[in-house]
Amino acid sequence: MSKIEWTEATWNPIAGCSVVSPGCTNCYAMRQAHRLASNPATPHYAGTTQMSRGGPVWTGKIGVAPDKVLTAPLRRRKPTTYFVNSMSDLFHEAVLDEVIDRVFAVMALRPQHRFQILTKRPDRMRGYVSSLHAMAVTEGRVETAAEDMIEAMGYDGGGASSRVFEAVHDGLTNVWLGVSVEDQRRADERIPHLQAMPAAVRFLSCEPLVGPVNLEHFLSGIDWVIVGGESGPGARPMHPDWARTIRDQCKAAGVPFFFKQWGAWKPTRAATPSDLVDARRSLILSPDGRQSSGLMPYPPEAWVVENIGKRAAGRILDERLWSEAPA
Repeated sequence: MSKIEWTEATWNPIAGCSVVSPGCTNCYAMRQAHRLASNPATPHYAGTTQMSRGGPVWTGKIGVAPDKVLTAPLRRRKPTTYFVNSMSDLFHEAVLDEVIDRVFAVMALRPQHRFQILTKRPDRMRGYVSSLHAMAVTEGRVETAAEDMIEAMGYDGGGASSRVFEAVHDGLTNVWLGVSVEDQRRADERIPHLQAMPAAVRFLSCEPLVGPVNLEHFLSGIDWVIVGGESGPGARPMHPDWARTIRDQCKAAGVPFFFKQWGAWKPTRAATPSDLVDARRSLILSPDGRQSSGLMPYPPEAWVVENIGKRAAGRILDERLWSEAPA
């Protein structure tokens, strides 16, 4: 099970990734993968990271988990919401189509579960999911993957391959597709791909939010928006107006809004022109992302933010929890 606020469990049939944008800089999964690489029980993490001056970083190698990990959702009867690949990106360029087929086959075989897939590579996701219907009608690749798993693992699916065909043909209504958005450039690049692909639910994860983002013209066809600041070593602060702007745009568009966390840094008060702060634990953060320890020109919307850790910072935005989700 998972401590991630917007899901119930994580499912990691693959491991490993690559740094592709600023949101990856302090990725928690790199640190976890480096620890797991030395564990004999998780050999597929070996070689997925290497040490640098700043700590572990991805090498770009992808490890495929053992079959017992791949098929774990098949053995769980209770309806569960799974975040797929919290330790990787299913649509990483090094992940073979055959592996993606097997992941989608598992999701199709368990319609009582909800699967949330998040990517920083929406162009490949778009190409794959847009072709699923055609594959079901012509090649039947996901159906074939399901048949192979049933045969190889002794899984009694009870007509599973035909159910996979029907699920894929109907659009996999239990699979939610999302993209990560950490700044305006990534919003401009990634969201149009998400809007153009078929999905039961399309969602945005604006985490870690490292700059202001305007979603006003991007919320058409979007069913859910998650916002969160960065936590962990080297965390960057989030200005409260960045979260408020997205929340207000979601409210205006009727899109559910989920505020996940402030992260390591919490805004404590609006800055005043005479402010001086302890740069070891506090900063003055301007709406454009500029940081200062005081006594410099900054706009009146600047805030004092303090590094107090994720748990102490919490997830209260303007005196309330925001935990909205699609129906």
